[in-house]
Amino acid sequence: MITADAIKQHIENSLPCELVQIDGDDGYHFQAIIVSSKFRGRRTIQQHQLVYQALGEKMKQDIHALSMKTYTPEEWTARL
Repeated sequence: MITADAIKQHIENSLPCELVQIDGDDGYHFQAIIVSSKFRGRRTIQQHQLVYQALGEKMKQDIHALSMKTYTPEEWTARL
């Protein structure tokens, strides 16, 4: 079973991020907020694909569901 901390590490190791917040309490279903400059100029689906690439095989084997909200640093700052 994978943990929220392990998912966070995988994302941060593969994708430059300003913020990665992962929540999930059952070990299979997780919610994520991810802020990265790599998301600039990309549509939401492309942003999510970058995260899926960062997680690699973990997405196929260990994670049943990952609900994501992705933001550029500017979008994230505007929310605050």
